[in-house]
Amino acid sequence: QVQLVESGGGLVQPGGSLRLSCAASRTMGRFDVMGWYRQAPGKERELVAVVTGTGITNYADSVKGRFTISRDNAKNTVYLQMNVLKPEDTAVYYCNLKSSNDYWGQGTRVTVSS
Repeated sequence: QVQLVESGGGLVQPGGSLRLSCAASRTMGRFDVMGWYRQAPGKERELVAVVTGTGITNYADSVKGRFTISRDNAKNTVYLQMNVLKPEDTAVYYCNLKSSNDYWGQGTRVTVSS
């Protein structure tokens, strides 16, 4: 069993920045894919960004050029740097680890509002 603990959410004005962190309870292996997903009120959970063990990244079109995902294997942590935030980025953000199983964090809320 893997525990994922997210942090870094909060309230930010449009155009602002936040950095989310997700700490895993075990070493992130080279075959583990780490990702961030989000779920806005009344909507389904959607992919935001993923990063493989070799550093390959993929982003949702809606966040390309604004969000950056990264992982620090030494710290068992994955990050999501979010810049130029928009009200439509408001959601609960979930960390995900895909290995032989699928693991999820409890989520951290991001609210973008003036």
